[in-house]
Amino acid sequence: MRFSVLLFCMINATLTQADPPVFDLQGHRGCRGLMPENTIPAFLKALDLGVTTLEMDVVISKDKHVVVSHEPYLNAAYSIAPDGNPVGKKEQKSLVIYQMDYADVKRYDVGSKGNTSFPEQQKIKTYKPLLSEVIEQAEAYRKRRNLPNFSYNIEIKSEPSEYNKSQPEPAAFCDLVQAVLKDRIEPDWVVIQSFDFATLKHWKQQADAGKYPNVRLAALVENLHSPEKNLEELGFKPAIYSPHFRLLSQDKIARLHEQGMKVIPWTVNQRDDMKRLKKWGVDGLISDYPDRATNL
Repeated sequence: MRFSVLLFCMINATLTQADPPVFDLQGHRGCRGLMPENTIPAFLKALDLGVTTLEMDVVISKDKHVVVSHEPYLNAAYSIAPDGNPVGKKEQKSLVIYQMDYADVKRYDVGSKGNTSFPEQQKIKTYKPLLSEVIEQAEAYRKRRNLPNFSYNIEIKSEPSEYNKSQPEPAAFCDLVQAVLKDRIEPDWVVIQSFDFATLKHWKQQADAGKYPNVRLAALVENLHSPEKNLEELGFKPAIYSPHFRLLSQDKIARLHEQGMKVIPWTVNQRDDMKRLKKWGVDGLISDYPDRATNL
């Protein structure tokens, strides 16, 4: 009798216990430490390394294409002009993608020069792709390699001081991104993140109105305000709170979890930091070196 009761309790506990959450390893700009950032080779390499999310940035070209790029210009740190000469620092700010057609942007080589800040980065000739192309190539690669589903964390690179200068205003920006995502990828596999809370507010308003799908929204944070103050400014609780990793403490993570949000910090590149943050209970990490997160 005692055995039967004990067996019943064990089975019942097994059936009711929730599965542990999946740790979300995100490849920052693909895997910037290893391959040219925000390029298709970087995203495919990140998938080979087992990331669960591809993190990327998007800007808008003059002809209204959604381009995968961190800066809204051709960065002198790694860009080579179509004539074969490296882009100079004085020249880079004049090469604003929002003032260039995408065909011209694509002619710049953003991989052969490498990046001195990331000495392990492989040097290969490549270009800034369209968001639509990244999704198509990554999905084809997933099917070809029989990989599990993964998410796309798309940062809308928006700054209020740059509205109508190097970018559209949030409503137009979000509309262009949503048009690319529509019918290409299920909303469950999409995260939209931004430092510009106006962008996140607009996306939520459109989703609440049924005009956009309900994707996960992530609040990017680099200021010294408390999570509570930032959330008050945002006006709603996002699915993900994503601060610079040095802004986190175990207490802050616990407070955010109590409010039902996941905590995924950026950009965590040292294994000791990865271990500490995971021990504190973060739900994932964004890293230039996803290979360093193996068996945390």
